[in-house]
Amino acid sequence: MKNWCRANPTEAPALNPNEANSQALRRGFDRLGWTVEETDSQVRFFKPGTAQSALETLGEKNPDLNDLDTPDSERETVFELEYQLRDFIAHNIESIKVDGKALQLYVDDQGRDGIEYPTGVGPIDILALDSDGAYVVFELKRGRVADKAIGQISRYMGWLITNKSEGTKVKGVIVAKDISLNLKHAVVAVPNVSLFEYHISFILNEIRPANFR
Repeated sequence: MKNWCRANPTEAPALNPNEANSQALRRGFDRLGWTVEETDSQVRFFKPGTAQSALETLGEKNPDLNDLDTPDSERETVFELEYQLRDFIAHNIESIKVDGKALQLYVDDQGRDGIEYPTGVGPIDILALDSDGAYVVFELKRGRVADKAIGQISRYMGWLITNKSEGTKVKGVIVAKDISLNLKHAVVAVPNVSLFEYHISFILNEIRPANFR
């Protein structure tokens, strides 16, 4: 990945590949709208709009669309980049309830807030606390989310249980534009994880100039 960034500086994230780690570079690609497909042996990066054709080239002629993370391509209001969704939720975290509990953004003893919170297994998109003091881990996807998101969020939840919770409950929240059917089935076996789909309504009201005559 770093070699590719060095060879293609105009297409790579605005990060120094000699200094940034792979997690930072991966987040950078995500913010640029690239699609990331992770397998057991490799991580594939596809330019915006090329994920499907790349899958066909690789021989996956009929991939299960319910099992892919795909950006939303319909002409409807969506977050174009994942960090926009992250920042919107973080800014409005106190208006969100999980299991009927109000939330607040987590801040640790060193003053680091819960946005892109660093852990030993990668950064958590958003880390919050509910009104009972339980940790709430947010995993965000701007388009469709596949069932592999369960593995991602479980990794972060497990790290918190091992390193920070000290008996405190840990919950997970997956937010996406479209929750796949496979993920709806998978979450049944993980009772501490909730699923949310986001919907955006954006309205412009014309304000006519005052008539002083």
